[in-house]
Amino acid sequence: MLDRPLKVLFVSSEAVPFAKVGGLADVAGSLPKALSVGADEQGNDVRVALPYYKGIEGAEYLLDFPVPLAEQFRTCILKKSKIEALWKNQVREVPVYFTANYHYFYRDGIYAFNDDDERFAFFCYAVLEMLPHLGWQPDIIHCNDWQTGPIPLLLKTRYADNPFYRKISTVFTIHNLQYQGNFPREALRLFGLGDEYFKPERLEFYGNFSFMKTGLLYADVINTVSRTYAQEIQTPEFGERMDGLLRMRAKDLYGILNGINYHEFNPATDPRIHRNYSVSNIEDKKDNKFALQKEMDLPFKDIPVMGIVSRLVAQKGLDLVDEIAEELMHLDIQLVVLGRGDPYYHKMCETLKRRYPQKMGLRLGFNPVLAQRIYAGADIFLMPSQFEPCGLGQLIAMRYGTIPVVRSIGGLADTVTEFDPTTLSGNGFVFTEYSARDLYAAIARALKLCRDNPEMWQRLVRNAMSLDFSWARSAVEYLQLYREAISRNAAA
Repeated sequence: MLDRPLKVLFVSSEAVPFAKVGGLADVAGSLPKALSVGADEQGNDVRVALPYYKGIEGAEYLLDFPVPLAEQFRTCILKKSKIEALWKNQVREVPVYFTANYHYFYRDGIYAFNDDDERFAFFCYAVLEMLPHLGWQPDIIHCNDWQTGPIPLLLKTRYADNPFYRKISTVFTIHNLQYQGNFPREALRLFGLGDEYFKPERLEFYGNFSFMKTGLLYADVINTVSRTYAQEIQTPEFGERMDGLLRMRAKDLYGILNGINYHEFNPATDPRIHRNYSVSNIEDKKDNKFALQKEMDLPFKDIPVMGIVSRLVAQKGLDLVDEIAEELMHLDIQLVVLGRGDPYYHKMCETLKRRYPQKMGLRLGFNPVLAQRIYAGADIFLMPSQFEPCGLGQLIAMRYGTIPVVRSIGGLADTVTEFDPTTLSGNGFVFTEYSARDLYAAIARALKLCRDNPEMWQRLVRNAMSLDFSWARSAVEYLQLYREAISRNAAA
């Protein structure tokens, strides 16, 4: 087991502040910083690799080199930027490498192109090919989601006989098993592999070639973003047809909860919110509610405000909200929604806003400043997900003293527990069955405590704000996982 600092290449298809579609970008922009600045008090050489999309600015040219792809060569232009990390009042720089190719990545948008298999095959190859040019040999390549799944495959096939790559170990993180990168059989040719690999026990997946399956099958260790989700995805209900493979690799499958950046998400210093506050002056939080009401064109009233900051898609449980929306609108509350996604849910929210303009505040789209104002200004945060690998919304909400109402699933089950008025323990309100009535009952419990017992509500708010979901905690677990991957690779 290594006791020296590690060299880690964190590979992702998106990362804050350069490119973002979902929560993966937040993880890729935060976890490398926590690993770099001494999660185990020694610091590590952590670097990030991602594609160079249209709209990314400020990266410097390093070099260019050929990338083998489907028996031909494409040019990769390697560029470099950085992410700054704070540690003990010092600034450390995490290098970020961009694999640029005009044909593949100079487009409006990141995903959902007809040639995504070729685009991300190029990315995986380019990441591996750049390492000798940099003269840098990582101990670990940390791959994230289907776009990076072929990297462990390539290391154990096409690059297996190259001494430079032999000691590089891999970790593959599942951020959402629903998105798998499944492509026609012809995608196999991108990796120069023969038909003997297109079998169910290898890379074939219900008639397709699956990028996700390659990562699950060939990585030294696998993890996902909460302990409960790691168990759930081994069942047919949540396994997205990969539960058999995940059960086969159960001894290599771990769950490590995501964190949030406690420097960025800090109600005491956040410049985006109307008034700063902390656990020692929670009463100042209420000024953020009044400011939010004004911004969302809602009446100025000291009543419970419920917030939703989310992708507006079925996974997030919005069909349950739809079922009870009329009942909610007849309560003495206000509902504020920020997000974008499925046109069906856009229409649902717009209809509610039109019918109840004094009760409903709505912004369709992504607005990070308004998101923070909702986290700070709302009293209650709704997150009734069908499934939730980890979830960041409930973590940010609790950091700002906004109480989550969640379904006990995935990372929500690992982070939110029902408040007990007798023991004064717990940090939110929880329901189990995926039903609108159970969601409504949980909301009713929250509203009753909020209205009837302000002193106990303040205790609940303090409970939530006092929890530690920072990346520092999770980074220590990742370092242990990296060392486990190195040990397994050495023994193979």
